[in-house]
Amino acid sequence: MKGVILAGGTGSRLRPITHTGPKQLVPIANKPVLEYAIDDLRDAGITDIGIILGNKGRDAIQQYFGDGDDFGVDITYIVQGEPLGLAHAVGCARDFVGDESFVVYLGDDLMREGITELVEDFDADEYAAGIGLQEVDEPSRYGIVDVDENDNVVGLTEKPDDPPTNLALIGIYVFTPDIFPKIESLEPSWRGELEITEAIQALIDDGRRIQSHVVHGWWKDTGKPGDVVHANRLVLDDLQTDIRGTVEDDESITGRVELGEGSIIEEGAVVRGPVSIGEGTRIGSNAYIGPYTSIGDDSEVDNVHVESSVTIGENVITADRTIIDSLIGREASITSSKGRRPAGDRFVVGQNSSLEL
Repeated sequence: MKGVILAGGTGSRLRPITHTGPKQLVPIANKPVLEYAIDDLRDAGITDIGIILGNKGRDAIQQYFGDGDDFGVDITYIVQGEPLGLAHAVGCARDFVGDESFVVYLGDDLMREGITELVEDFDADEYAAGIGLQEVDEPSRYGIVDVDENDNVVGLTEKPDDPPTNLALIGIYVFTPDIFPKIESLEPSWRGELEITEAIQALIDDGRRIQSHVVHGWWKDTGKPGDVVHANRLVLDDLQTDIRGTVEDDESITGRVELGEGSIIEEGAVVRGPVSIGEGTRIGSNAYIGPYTSIGDDSEVDNVHVESSVTIGENVITADRTIIDSLIGREASITSSKGRRPAGDRFVVGQNSSLEL
């Protein structure tokens, strides 16, 4: 079985962060979100992976992941060009997958429990496709599937007014090559896109069986700034302490802390885990880094309270402020002039920005 990761999206909902880089490289707990998808495929025994790229950010993605050898996989890059829908992106992988079944993984999704069980349960002799699902509280906000008494998918509806179930599509699929003729027969939807749900429905209409697989661990789409901050919290919940840098005073840290090589937590700093700090970063003596925060590589953080936030790297954050629930782009700086310290600030700051507060 092969893997196909869809990484052609423009990341419009993550602007301004994605004005200068692809959303698939936005870090969650100091690891690009796309890397989690690669890890899940590899852990499920899938090492032959095709990554579908759009026009934006593809050079940066290829530079980071290379041929995949450093990540224990073999990567083939496939250029989609302008994104014309999920079905169009899947169709671009036809030559890559050949006659094999394959997993499709949306490159900005995170799943706590991975996809090993979904892959192991799929039987290509019995099913034309399998769909990852999760029970949701507000099904009218999602693409919803209806299933029969044998848990076979019998219908798909996008954001239904009267949902037949609370089982939502989460962007993980297993397909046989039978999906490709259905994609070729599609017409653009009202959104101007080729919809993968319509291709799956065409298989159902032909009498083909579609397997449902309910995921019980958390699943998170990282499409918006608030989603990135929330996903960071979810991942940090499973963080294990790993100190590779220097802690000048052991009493500076409590809880689970990850500290990268070449980084330093100076005496007097306060770090309350779970916290992930990248490489080459200085946490100054007047800094307070609160729970559920990730600080990127090559940064300087001092004279500031940061909590439940994500900084992407190469940042200077020395504002006399309390910063919470924020997403701060690469090479952005936040400093302060003299003035009263407020109760807290929330930011989404793009790359190379400079704020004086």
